[in-house]
Amino acid sequence: MADRRQAAESLGDLTAVDDVFDEQATVSMRGVGDVRDPYPGFADQRRRGGVSCSVMHGIDGEFEVFDVWRYTEVDQVFRDNETYSSGAIRELMELVMGPYVLVGMDEPEHRRHRNLVGQAFRQKALIEWEADFVDVVVNRLIDRFAHRGHADLVREFTFRFPVMVIAGILGVPPSDSALFHQHATAIVNVAADPEKGFAASASMRDYLSTIVEQRRVDPRDDVISDLVQAELDGEILDDEEIYSFLRLLLPAGAETTYRATGNFLFGLLSDRTQWEALRDDRSLMPQAIEESVRWESPLTLTSRAATCDTVLDGVEIPAGAHVVAHIGSANRDESRWERAEEFDIFREQKPHISFAAGPHMCLGMHLARMEMRSALNALMDRLPDLRLDPDAEDLHIHGEVFRSPPSLPVVY
Repeated sequence: MADRRQAAESLGDLTAVDDVFDEQATVSMRGVGDVRDPYPGFADQRRRGGVSCSVMHGIDGEFEVFDVWRYTEVDQVFRDNETYSSGAIRELMELVMGPYVLVGMDEPEHRRHRNLVGQAFRQKALIEWEADFVDVVVNRLIDRFAHRGHADLVREFTFRFPVMVIAGILGVPPSDSALFHQHATAIVNVAADPEKGFAASASMRDYLSTIVEQRRVDPRDDVISDLVQAELDGEILDDEEIYSFLRLLLPAGAETTYRATGNFLFGLLSDRTQWEALRDDRSLMPQAIEESVRWESPLTLTSRAATCDTVLDGVEIPAGAHVVAHIGSANRDESRWERAEEFDIFREQKPHISFAAGPHMCLGMHLARMEMRSALNALMDRLPDLRLDPDAEDLHIHGEVFRSPPSLPVVY
């Protein structure tokens, strides 16, 4: 507990990193593309069938891609780790995240690593951070604009607090969070600028190596300390395994949570009835969060590779084929949810697929939920009559693979 409070107190002068955060916000928002509404296209694909095949052109010539559109089939792909390998992800990510990319592993390697690193991400372990650290970070940011009567909640709030939180929980000084956001953005956008992405990966590793060595000598109440001490059946993580996991977790924890929180706010603020219902009854918060990440998943797709000849929804998929699971489409499957295109926190609760399923169920889902809860509670408590700026134009969510609102101008 003392370490958590010490981390919160070390936030420093947040104005010193304003320019870095603003620059990275612009890069992050520009990189997703201006796709406003992919969902009518997803619905057309679902009507045609659960699986479709297209031919893509790569460096080595043409290859087939099998796109999976419906909830049942996407769920099957996620749960069948033997038929649908995560190695396709690993090939793309290990260049910037190292050779031990958890989301790109198959069994039994995946199980070993997940059991080791997962000890630090149990729900009970994370909940202790909420009051002592996460709420402090959230309120420090709100302090900066609460008096003003207006703000852009994306640039001034949702884009900033998740990386500050994940840095603090890991054991990285929160005052360095802007630096880490800079590296994380470059790593996520490595395809657009490989040189910058590789340089950011190397810099992050060098920085983390110092902290890892410090925690071996002087463990604290943070995730890096947990990782260097984690042991399962006599096995521990070596340095490269730790560096790979941290280089995955920092971008993932920053990117998806800021987008998910922005989507949550957009959905609620666009419907005063739902906003006021949640504001007045916080017991609705868990179901509201689940509905939000179903309605607008921050990540719309992920890839797998078929390990053998197989059949999915009547479509033959050859061994080695690329298989793309469309999370955003599966979460709007009208055969599973009535009025699936609507944001409705009161609807009957059914599991969505935004956090995946099976062996690769998102390790950070409890942290994401906790951060979203903390952010909404603080905004509702501190900014009376918070609402979208009536003079703002063109408010929307956009993006093709990553989705979130580019801005959220509000008044209160």
